[in-house]
Amino acid sequence: MRSSRRSPLLVAVLLCALPLLAARPVEGMDGDGGSGAALGPQVARLYEEAATATRQYEEGRRAAEAQRARAMDYERLLDGQRQKIDAMHEDLGRIARAQYRDGGGLPLTARMLLADDPEGLMRGHRAVARANLAVDRAIGRNLRAEARFAAAEAKAQAAWQVLEKRNTDLVELKKKIENRLEAARSRLEGQADSSVAAGACPGAVRLDQQNVGVGASWVAPVETYELSASFGSGGSRWANRHTGQDFAVPIGTPVRSVGTGRVLKVSCGGAFGIQLVVQHADGYYTQYAHLAAVAVDQGDRVEAGQWIGQSGSTGNSTGPHLHFEVRVTPQTGSALDPVPWLSQRGVPLP
Repeated sequence: MRSSRRSPLLVAVLLCALPLLAARPVEGMDGDGGSGAALGPQVARLYEEAATATRQYEEGRRAAEAQRARAMDYERLLDGQRQKIDAMHEDLGRIARAQYRDGGGLPLTARMLLADDPEGLMRGHRAVARANLAVDRAIGRNLRAEARFAAAEAKAQAAWQVLEKRNTDLVELKKKIENRLEAARSRLEGQADSSVAAGACPGAVRLDQQNVGVGASWVAPVETYELSASFGSGGSRWANRHTGQDFAVPIGTPVRSVGTGRVLKVSCGGAFGIQLVVQHADGYYTQYAHLAAVAVDQGDRVEAGQWIGQSGSTGNSTGPHLHFEVRVTPQTGSALDPVPWLSQRGVPLP
């Protein structure tokens, strides 16, 4: 029953979160798409809001399933109580029938006068009276227990229905956020492609750093991803072999610096599209390519986990992803396999 006392708090927290999400404005998102310069932060903010809505939906779904299970438990308990009460009613009926067969229709005084053993008859009468009283008390206890269980079941059902309604609202909210996110991503990628085609790199658009302070010395370059083309793989898209590890992520996904360092280079054009290179203190360099936007300038110092750009599909790319390289020099041609390199630093890539 302890879990049922915790559930109202969870319901309240979830219900409070929905108005906050729904009320958050998307700055600059007017009818024509808003200011181009603010697209990067808008996409990053919508990315976070979509992730928050997804997380809250999952929490609400788990809570609803727990409430549903509790309601079913209550129903099973009620069934058990009903069976016990039915059995007691049957026992009481047997006692009444036995009394009738044994002369229960005569007054007790007449039966005592006619009995061969009046004292035995009295003892039997008292035993039957005590049995009847015990049965009546047991029936009363079980009826009260049934009422309590029914009330608890009703509360569990009501909480479950609230959570189901909450989940329905979250699904609608999540869909709206994702639709806006998709539209903003499309505009961001179009803006990036135009910059690359013109050979003019867009300036840094700073992002709110929600993920700074992860507490680790090294992190993966994106938080949620699927690995695609690996280091050394062949293909028609590359002159020789693939020089990095690709992370399949949607356009606008925040890209993180894998470790502390300094931004050595920000450039656009060519096979890598919009890219940046970070120099780390241990003599290695990391490259982040095919970006849609950058959030740092050349010379900036960055921390592990800091958002330095947003993924895209600029340059020689067949779809949205992050191309990530680890190099021993700033130039191409000095790359090594990023997967074991990150694993040695406590960042295994599944």
